[in-house]
Amino acid sequence: MILNMKWANGLAIGLLLFFSSSCATYYQINSEFNQDFEYGNIEAAKKVLDQNKKAGRKKAQFLYFVNQGVVNTMLGNYEKSNVWLEKAYLFGEDYQKNYANIAASFLVNPNTTMYQGEDHEHLLLLYYKALNYLKLNDYEAALVECRRLNLRLNELSDKYRSDNKYKRDAFINNLMGIIYEASGDVNNAFIAYRNALNIYEEDFSEMFGVTPPDQLKQDILRTAFLNGFDTELDFYERKFDMQYKSSQANAEELVFFWHNGLGPVKDEWSVNFTAMDGGNGFVTFVNEDMDFSFPYQIGSSGEKSQLTDLRFFRVAFPKYKDREEWYDRAVIQVDNQRYNLQLGENVNAIAHKTLEERMFKEFSKGLLRAATKKAVEAAIRGGGQGGEEKSKEQKQEEAMREGLALLMGVVNAATEKADTRNWQTIPHSIYYSRVPMKEGENRVTLKTIGPGGQVSATDFTFDVRKNETVFHMYHSLETKR
Repeated sequence: MILNMKWANGLAIGLLLFFSSSCATYYQINSEFNQDFEYGNIEAAKKVLDQNKKAGRKKAQFLYFVNQGVVNTMLGNYEKSNVWLEKAYLFGEDYQKNYANIAASFLVNPNTTMYQGEDHEHLLLLYYKALNYLKLNDYEAALVECRRLNLRLNELSDKYRSDNKYKRDAFINNLMGIIYEASGDVNNAFIAYRNALNIYEEDFSEMFGVTPPDQLKQDILRTAFLNGFDTELDFYERKFDMQYKSSQANAEELVFFWHNGLGPVKDEWSVNFTAMDGGNGFVTFVNEDMDFSFPYQIGSSGEKSQLTDLRFFRVAFPKYKDREEWYDRAVIQVDNQRYNLQLGENVNAIAHKTLEERMFKEFSKGLLRAATKKAVEAAIRGGGQGGEEKSKEQKQEEAMREGLALLMGVVNAATEKADTRNWQTIPHSIYYSRVPMKEGENRVTLKTIGPGGQVSATDFTFDVRKNETVFHMYHSLETKR
């Protein structure tokens, strides 16, 4: 028995050390890539990805695909970027739940399952794809991404029918309007702009503190005029207290998207629950401080006894850790004229919202995982033989069971880990503006304003053809973390 216990304890300590060494978050595991990316060493970041091709076949392959998409976009490799982003899109379309992995997640942790991607991540990858096509002057392909975006938005609406859910995206509708208008379809552009306005007013203003940009209001007035919608034009002029002047319309334009900062990274936190006898075949997990109470059905009275005897359970859950924006605002300067870049999408707030909306599900899954692990411990430990005299073999078997149960308890504690995977190269927020251009070469300066009014300037040159709308995206990677 002593040998058995020594063996079990030794193995338990060894496994504890092994699992403890692998308890880093997804951000920490990919520290080399993240450091290169955050410092703007995009070529080096791409090299890290290229040297880790196995990641494209593992359980976080979606994140590998979208990260390749982002770095290639930032390097100007728009066609190559879209190859990777299309892989991510098809992954989302073809995603099939692997029930063997799901079962394993209840015995280990959620990281054993394939990372599916968050709702907003699947929208953003199509946003990047559309911008890539716009940079390639392929409006028809950009419109295909618009249609895909519309389908994804409809899926969100079907998925979340209740109010106060992230089920519509104002900025994505706004983007669709911009693309439709650039391709010459001012009717669909007006519809998309109007839809975006409604979502900003009805959803985004309350949920994310993002109000309709003035640029969107101007776009609605212009497309109403271009469509000959006199009634709508009059209505929105009065609504916005703005007067549309057709003389202000410009045939050549730049639509500039500014990505400010970096979105949040997933970390983990844990909650201690007390297992209480809930009666009628149930054990109730309770955390009084947080006012949480979750019932769990028990298969037998012996299992209930094992769970309630253990009393305390630690369960790990994901949480977002913010990377605060360094720059407060930005302007585009052309020929001594300034155009404010306006907030269109608070990606950071949307990420928090999507996680918040499924936290009850996360709690339920986490407690089921904890209960399943403890049930396995109970099954290994087994029942006693009563008060009768036990043989040497029975004592050895009981000691072995106890040792294995102890080992399983150590492994269960060491492997209790939240899923900290998420797309970590997306911006904190997206700003945009429509800027008048002239035919030929245009020099443009992006001025970003940080703490204390400190200004950083970045220059661009755009060669604009007659009646052309050009597009550009720039990502300021600086954060306060």
